[in-house]
Amino acid sequence: MPDPIDLSPFIKAYDVRGLVGSQLTTEVVTALGAAFVDEIDGAGADIVVGHDMRDSSPEFASAFARGAQARGGNVLSIGLCSTDETYFASGHLHAPAAMFTASHNPATYNGIKFSRAGAQGISFDTGLKSIRDRAQAYLSTGVPDVAAVGSFRSIDLLAEYAAYLRSLVDLSGIRPIRVVVDAGNGMGGLTVPAVLGTAAGLPELPIEIIPLYFDLDGTFPNHEANPLDPKNIVDLQKAVIEHGADLGLAFDGDADRCFVVDEKGDAVTPSAVAAVVALREITRVRAYQPDGDIFVIHNLITSLVVPETIEGAGAVPVRTKVGHSLIKDQMAITGAIFGGEHSAHYYFRDFWGADNGMLAAMHFLAEFGSQSGPVSAISARYTPYSLSGEINSVVTDVPAAYDRIVQEYTGTAEFDELDGLTVTGTVGQDEPFWWFNVRPSNTEPLLRLNVEAGTPTAMARVRDAVLALIRS
Repeated sequence: MPDPIDLSPFIKAYDVRGLVGSQLTTEVVTALGAAFVDEIDGAGADIVVGHDMRDSSPEFASAFARGAQARGGNVLSIGLCSTDETYFASGHLHAPAAMFTASHNPATYNGIKFSRAGAQGISFDTGLKSIRDRAQAYLSTGVPDVAAVGSFRSIDLLAEYAAYLRSLVDLSGIRPIRVVVDAGNGMGGLTVPAVLGTAAGLPELPIEIIPLYFDLDGTFPNHEANPLDPKNIVDLQKAVIEHGADLGLAFDGDADRCFVVDEKGDAVTPSAVAAVVALREITRVRAYQPDGDIFVIHNLITSLVVPETIEGAGAVPVRTKVGHSLIKDQMAITGAIFGGEHSAHYYFRDFWGADNGMLAAMHFLAEFGSQSGPVSAISARYTPYSLSGEINSVVTDVPAAYDRIVQEYTGTAEFDELDGLTVTGTVGQDEPFWWFNVRPSNTEPLLRLNVEAGTPTAMARVRDAVLALIRS
């Protein structure tokens, strides 16, 4: 009998993400299902299981259910869904959940995103390591049945999910909008017609959807479902101009992230979207909570405009590390009403603190549809500074790279080690501000650089200088 597959290389900080066949197999997934139920003490309780459109996802979801049932979990299968629909199910039903997706990764990958009841995240430090270790043991011994094995039933929550989102953002009174939506052959092809259209039986909105790659296809025949990579929004940018659309939306594979392009086809930064949504949420909450602190989270890579917007609206910005489960934890700890990340993850208190790209898109549509200007004007208003975007460099000795940076900027900058190394320039009154952050990847020998400055010239100068230090 061959040795069991080592689970360590593909159980990451926030989820499971591995190659189908060589890492993720039905045996591995069955063991993970059993381990999940054990870890959350889920015998006798409902366990939500959903999956995306990848070829391997239905089989893996079934294998997971077998493992969960063997350990006493009562599986509620919601079938094809977006990741944020799984969070809805977990919050709405107050049940733990597992979502089969590899998000924006290529077709050769799959994975699992776990939640405790109420859509609470599970990271490596809050249960995922234990799930891994339990599953590793089951791969050696087999999964034993408990005395009362769990049940299985299928439920359809798409209409309830769509109705709930509509209850959070009212789009019925906006001006008519024409929107190109690129679903990238991912789960947006299912959720967009339900939430923004009439596929779930909801009333028609004043929104004309021009669909791009709505067919669910886990082989991603048109482009990777990763809108963070500029090459994957080229088709959307062309289509917006070709159709004379007001804007474009692009969703990643599991549709939990949303990216925006304006009427000219230019990308709107996720920081600008975060600022827009933050202001809307602060205004909404302040209407019924006139006194007391309102907290809004932003990670340390977002543009300075995000905390400036939060403070300008009379709320309190909370700066955090980068990371999905970490942000969820901070949402719960602080009671924040909203959280935004540079990667286009947007978190909402009214969505159990979980992230929801569709909800962010609805807020942006509501903002645009309630005024007369173009999207490019909104984008310009909330993009006053120059951003480099994330630049990756292969680095084998991270401490040495940090030392070179510290030596170079000691005396002319301040240092912060909240997450990686953030360096903020101490500039004169008439000089443009600048800051940059370098963070090592959790999974690859990479350093990730983000730079922001008051002018494009200053940004380029700092970017090029830091890259030279990193790569020397």
